[in-house]
Amino acid sequence: MSAEAADRVAAVASSRPSTPLQTSWFEFLLDGSLLEKHLKKANPDPTPVQLIVQFLEQASKPSVNEQNQVQPPVDNRRNRTLKLLALEVAAHMKWDLDVLEKGLTIPVLNMLLNELLCVSKVPPGVKHVDLDLSTLPPTTAMAVVIYNRWAIRTIVLSSFPEKQTKPGPHQMNVINILQQEKEMTENILAVLKEQANDSISVLEGALQLKKDFYVHTLRTLDLLAADTAANGETESSTAGLCISADELHCQVHYDVGGIFFHQGCTDQTAYQKARDHFRQTKDLLKKLDSTVHVHLDEKRLAGYWNACKALTEDCDSDSQTTAYDQINSLIRAHNYQAVIEAFIRDNVTHSLPNHFRQSVLREFLYKVQQGESGLDEVCHKLCICNAIRDSLEGEVLSVRFQQLLLKPNKWMVDFILEVCTLSLEKEHLSETLRRKIGNFIKTLCENLEELPLLFVVSSHKLFIELLKEEERKVLMEQMRKKSATINLSAKPLPSFYDIPASATVNIGQLEQQLILLLEPRKIRQTLIELHGLAERSYWKVNNKWEVPPDYINVILSIKDNLTKDLVYILMAKGLHCISIKDFAHARQLFTACLKLVTEFSPKLRQVMLNEMLLLEVRAHESMTAEGSKERPPPDLVSRVRGYLEMRIHDVPLRQVVGEECVTFMLNWRENDYLTLQVPPSLVMNNPYIKLGQLLASTCKELPGPKESRRTAKELWEVVVQICSVSIQHKRNSDGRLSLIKHRESSMGILQRSKFITFIKKIREPLVLTTLISLLVRLHSIVRDDIVNEVTAEHLSIWPSSIPNLQAVDVEAVAVTVTELVSYALTLNSNNQSWLITQADIYFVTNQYSAALNIYLQAGAVCSDFFTKVVPSDVYSDQVLKRMIKCCSMMNCHTQVAVLCQFLREVDYMTAFKALQEQNSHDAMDSFYDYIWDVTILEYLTHIHHKRGETEKRQIAMKAIGQTELNTSNPEEVLQLAAQKRKKRFLQAMAKLYF
Repeated sequence: MSAEAADRVAAVASSRPSTPLQTSWFEFLLDGSLLEKHLKKANPDPTPVQLIVQFLEQASKPSVNEQNQVQPPVDNRRNRTLKLLALEVAAHMKWDLDVLEKGLTIPVLNMLLNELLCVSKVPPGVKHVDLDLSTLPPTTAMAVVIYNRWAIRTIVLSSFPEKQTKPGPHQMNVINILQQEKEMTENILAVLKEQANDSISVLEGALQLKKDFYVHTLRTLDLLAADTAANGETESSTAGLCISADELHCQVHYDVGGIFFHQGCTDQTAYQKARDHFRQTKDLLKKLDSTVHVHLDEKRLAGYWNACKALTEDCDSDSQTTAYDQINSLIRAHNYQAVIEAFIRDNVTHSLPNHFRQSVLREFLYKVQQGESGLDEVCHKLCICNAIRDSLEGEVLSVRFQQLLLKPNKWMVDFILEVCTLSLEKEHLSETLRRKIGNFIKTLCENLEELPLLFVVSSHKLFIELLKEEERKVLMEQMRKKSATINLSAKPLPSFYDIPASATVNIGQLEQQLILLLEPRKIRQTLIELHGLAERSYWKVNNKWEVPPDYINVILSIKDNLTKDLVYILMAKGLHCISIKDFAHARQLFTACLKLVTEFSPKLRQVMLNEMLLLEVRAHESMTAEGSKERPPPDLVSRVRGYLEMRIHDVPLRQVVGEECVTFMLNWRENDYLTLQVPPSLVMNNPYIKLGQLLASTCKELPGPKESRRTAKELWEVVVQICSVSIQHKRNSDGRLSLIKHRESSMGILQRSKFITFIKKIREPLVLTTLISLLVRLHSIVRDDIVNEVTAEHLSIWPSSIPNLQAVDVEAVAVTVTELVSYALTLNSNNQSWLITQADIYFVTNQYSAALNIYLQAGAVCSDFFTKVVPSDVYSDQVLKRMIKCCSMMNCHTQVAVLCQFLREVDYMTAFKALQEQNSHDAMDSFYDYIWDVTILEYLTHIHHKRGETEKRQIAMKAIGQTELNTSNPEEVLQLAAQKRKKRFLQAMAKLYF
C-alpha cells in the first residue's frame, strides 16, 4: 500500500465508523498483487468496469509540451502498465461482451479491444479479413474473433432506440465532453459499419476452425508484462483460458445471425442467412452440457428464430408448429378468413400475446395503405376480434375500434355479437369474464346512435343473459330518448337560424367569431352585439391577445368599455398579423385603430403612429430579406428620422421601435444622419441610438486613408462594458456577505442578450464586419493565446489592451463572437473574410474537421471552386499552416505533406515527418499525383523502399517520372504543373470535406 493510501486509512480509523474508502487507481500501479485481490472481493469498489474506465482514462490523457501545446499521450511504461491493467480486469471478466457493453461506452470499449489486439500481436496494418486464423497463435486468433464479434454486435445495438441521458447543469466543459464523446462514437460506428462485411467474413472463417480456442487470462497478461513471452509460453497452444470450439461457434453463430437479421431490412436474403445461423445456435445449445463461455439471451434467440421463420417462409419439420407459425403461414397463403377464425379461437385460448395480434392488424393496414384491395373488411374484423380480446383482459378499447363505431352497419354489429358469443364458448367460464363481455355489450349500446342497430343488440341473447335487469332498463330508457329525438328531428326545419337560442349560446358564438375576424368593421359590429347582450371586458376573451406592457395602462384607462375593448383587440390582432408577416391585414387594423383613438386621445394617436412606423419598417425589411433590392421610399426614411428626433413628453415609447429605426438607418447606409443630425439628448437617453451612432461613425471613417481611432475607441469601450461583469458585496438579511455579479454599461440597461438581438437585425456587411473585427480583437485579448488567435479585417483600429481585464466575461465574449459570425454567414455564406474568421474560431476551439471544411469553403468561393488561383491574402501562410495542423490532428498525414508545398517556403521537415507516419487515415498513395515537389517525391520513394512497400514505391516513382516535373524545364512549365496539381488537390479535398 502506498504512503498516501496508508495515511488515508489511518485518518479514517481515528474517526467515527464510516464506509470503506474506495481504492484509487494509482494504488494498483504501486502494488502488482493488489488487482487480483481486489477483483476477488464480493463487491469490489470500484467495480471492474469502473476500473477499466479509470485505467484507460489515465493512460490516454494528453500531455502538454513546453510551448503549452496539447500533445498525444506519451507511450511510456506507466501508460503501458495502465492499459495492461485494464486488459487484466477484462480477462478476469472472461471477456464477457454482454457485461462490458453495458458498463463501457463505445469509445472506451474500442480502446480496450484495440489494446487487446496490440498485446496479442495481431499484425499491424493488415486487415483482419486478410489474416488466416488457422496459422495464428491461439490467443492472437481469439483476440481477432473477440474484436470482430464486438464490431457487429455494436452495429446491431446502435440501431436500437435509446433514451437520451440528461446531462446535469449546463456547464460548457461538460457539454463539450459529451459532444466529443458523441462525435467519437459516431466516427467509430461509421468505421465499424464500413467494415461490417469484413467482420462477418472473419467470423465465418472462425466457424470453419474445429480446434479449441484460447483467450488471455490474468496469468498470460502478467507474463506479457514481465516480458517473458520470449519463451513462447503465451503463444503456445495451451496458454490462456480454453474455450471449446462448440462454445465459440455457438456464440459466433448467434452474433452473426444478429447482424444478418439487422441487414434484412435492406436485403431480404439476409433473413435466410440469419435463420441458418440461429438454427446452428439452437443446435449447439442443445449439444452443450454447460454454457460457461456462451453469453446470449435465449428469449431473444427464440424471438429471432420465430421472426426469421415468418420472414423466410420456413417450414421447420423438426420442431413443433407454434401458433405464430400457423398465423404466418395463413397470411402467406392469403387465407384471411382462417386468420380471423384463428383470432376468434384465440379469444378463448389466449395463446397469442396481444402485441402479436396488434402487429398482424398493423400488417394488414399497411397492405391497405399500399393499395391492396379487398382487405378493408378483414381489417375491420381483426380490429373487432382484438377489441373483444382487450375487453376480456380488462384493457382499454383501442382508438381504432372506437373510430369503427362512429360509422357502424348491420354486418359489423352482427359480427361483434357473433365473436362475443364464440369467445364465451368455454367450459367452466368464470363469472368475471362474463361480466367483462357484459360491460363490452353495454359500451356498444352506449356508442350506437342508429335505432335499428340498437334493437339488433337489445334483442340478442347476450344482452339478456349478461346484463342485469337494472342495466337493461337504463339502456332501454336511453334508446327511447334517442327514438324521441330522432322523431322530432325528422320534421323539416325552415332554417337553422329559426331555432331559438339562449343568450349564453349567442355570446359564445359571437366570441368565437370575434377571435376569428380580421376586418375592423366586423370586429366593431361584433363587439357592439356582445356589449348589447352582456356588459363585460371582452378584451380578455382570448388569452393569446397581447399588447406591449408599455401601452397596457394607457389603453385600460379608457373609460368607455366598448372603446377599450376595440382599441385593445385591434392593436393585439395587428401585432399578431405583423408577427406572421400578414402586413396587409396589419395595416387595415392599425389604420382603423388610429382613426378611432385620434378622436379622443393624442397620446394614443402618437402610440399608433409609432407602431405604424414600426410596421412599415418591418414590412420593407421583410421584402429585402426575400431578395428585393428596392431602397425604402423617401417618405419612410423621413418618418424614421422624425421618430428619432421626437421630443413629445408622456408618450409611452417601446425600445424596440427605436432599436429597429436605428438598424434600418444602418442597413440603408444613412450614416451621415446618425452621426450628424440625431439630437445629443436622444443619444444619451436611448442606448440603441448611442450604439448606432458609434457604429455609423466608425464605419464612415473606415474607408479613409487614415482610420480614425477616436470613435472606434468609444465603440470599443461600450462593447467591453456590455461583455463585462462587476462584483460587489451585499449583506443578506441574515447578516452574511454575498457576492453579486451584474452588468455594467454607461448606456443604461443593455444586456448582452439585447445586444445580440440588436446585432441580428443588421444586414449591412460593413457594419457586421466592423462588429466582427471588434469582438475578434476583444476575444484575442481575453484569451491571451498569441499562437492561436482568430483573424478578421480592420483589427488595427482597436486598442491592444483592456485596463480592467478581470471584469470581462470571457465566456460571454466567446459566445457573442461565435453567434455574430454564424449570423453573418446566414446573410452571405460566400464572404471569404467571415469564412476565415469562422474557420479560425473552430480551429482555436480544437474542432479541426469543421475548421478545415470552412477554410476550404473560403478558398472555393474566391476561386470559382478552385478553377482559378486562390488569392494569397485568403490562403496566407498562417491559414495554410492551420490547414496543415487540422489534417495532422485528423491523422491525414499525406494531405499534410501535399499542403506543405503550398507555403511560400516548402516546409520539408513537417512533410517528411508526416510521411513517416504509418497510421494515416487518408487515401495515402492516391494523393501522390498531387505532389509536384521532386524532393518530397524522392523522400517518398526512399521511405517505401525502406519499408519494402513495392506497390506504393511504384506509384511514387510514376509520379516523379512525369516529364512536366523535370527540374530542367523552364520555370513557367514548372509553375503550370504546380498550379494544375494545386487545383486538383483542393477540388479533391473539397469533395472529401463538403
